[in-house]
Amino acid sequence: MEGLTLYEKKALLVNRELDSHGMGKYQWYIFFLCGMGYMVDLLYAQAFGLVEPALKQELGFSTPESGNIFSSFNAGLAAGAFVWGVLVDIIGRQYAFNLTVLIASVFGLCLGAPSNYNGILVLTAFVGFGVGGNIPIDTTITLEFLPQNRRFLLALLSIFQPIGVVVCSGIAYGFVPKYACGNGGLGADGELLKACSQVAAGQPCCDKASNMGWRYLLFTLGAICLFVFFLRFVVFRFQESPKYLLYRGKDEKAVQVLHNIAKFNGRQSTLTMEVFDALTDEGTSVGSGETGKPILGAGTRQLKPSFGQKLKIELARYRLLFSNAAITRLTILVWITYMFDYWGFSIAGSLLPQILLNKNRAIEVSTARTYRNYVIIYICGIPGVLLGALMYGIPLVGRQWGMVVSSALMGVSLFIFSAINTEASNVGINIMEYFFQSMFNAILYGWTPEAYPAPIRGTACGVASFWGRLFSIVSPLIGAHLLAKNDNGPLYLAGAGVFVCTICIMLMPRRLMGAKSY
Repeated sequence: MEGLTLYEKKALLVNRELDSHGMGKYQWYIFFLCGMGYMVDLLYAQAFGLVEPALKQELGFSTPESGNIFSSFNAGLAAGAFVWGVLVDIIGRQYAFNLTVLIASVFGLCLGAPSNYNGILVLTAFVGFGVGGNIPIDTTITLEFLPQNRRFLLALLSIFQPIGVVVCSGIAYGFVPKYACGNGGLGADGELLKACSQVAAGQPCCDKASNMGWRYLLFTLGAICLFVFFLRFVVFRFQESPKYLLYRGKDEKAVQVLHNIAKFNGRQSTLTMEVFDALTDEGTSVGSGETGKPILGAGTRQLKPSFGQKLKIELARYRLLFSNAAITRLTILVWITYMFDYWGFSIAGSLLPQILLNKNRAIEVSTARTYRNYVIIYICGIPGVLLGALMYGIPLVGRQWGMVVSSALMGVSLFIFSAINTEASNVGINIMEYFFQSMFNAILYGWTPEAYPAPIRGTACGVASFWGRLFSIVSPLIGAHLLAKNDNGPLYLAGAGVFVCTICIMLMPRRLMGAKSY
């Protein structure tokens, strides 16, 4: 442990203790419960794209205005990613782990109730605020409880995203076409029924009573969120992260948590306070001789600091994002990658369902068949995540070049989709797009928390996600305006953004792609 700071020494001992326990019951519970947070994120990200046509038909808003729904959701996601990402390093992992899903479930259950455009926008933003913290929090928590030889499971967490999309698409397939206005939204003359506010009294129109499918979908998603909260808060007893407790100076509690986890797994922990007390700080609390990563000072000196000292400690955490040239380069490139990743997949997630529906209507493919095709397309994200997890485990090149190749092929597929229009090719190219989107995000979301130490990990992931969510507010608005003119404009917009990610990943400092996590 020569050359390590006091905090790093303790964190290394925690890593060794967790490694000696192996992948026990507690770790598997954490993996699946955090995976459900990923699933909730994509349940709603997919839902708004699937219900938007039915919403627009019933409420009578324009195609450009439909972008406001996605931007409202993404505004909530941006606020949630920033607030929860920062709070998870201040108040701890435990509260954030439960509160994010609770907020999403409460507002999610209310989301199917309004019959006006503004009410839906407000509730959508609050759902986004709860959902927005899931990915930065869940990756942070999972990393801090996994044995070092199972870190590929960080990438595998993303398998819950396509599962969420498939579940959402399957529920939508069961509800939306069946409980839609007229025959799949069409009147007796084969034309789309208009909103009742847009036709004369007594004329056939799309009203609430005949268009309950999208509401049933949203009520069901809210119930799923509530069930996830029940599992996290009632069924499972979450232990605070030992590394969070360490950098907050609560060494005794950290040791106790390790003993609790060992007992839960049917093992015994050998780590004691005497082992921590025997360690000595070899110098400055910022910097690591082994990794070059910045580490916040830690120990009992943090237990009762003055207000000024607390403020300095918190500000020091933010400075760690730019503590040296390599970390500064990493942070800026991570931010840009998240910006344009979210830019691309926000357009894909929100507008590709509508584009596919438009193209299928042009070649006389039914609405029900289109919703069935959504399920086929999105289930192919699962092997994409599996390939990402496999690449993740390849030393030196797996993470970086896995992201380079997958992001480039995702961008290519978006451009190809603009040039074709048969049912088979539409399904095939959308499968290709979602396969590589899932692969790219699996590696990106798994690797990001690895690149930063525990004192700044939640903040780093949260701020990166915040920048991405911020760009995802703007991109659906621009995409919706382009969609009002033709179907291909949003595809070019999304594809160009994804290629920016490819360039940024190629420029990442390679020595930080898979170093030890503290």
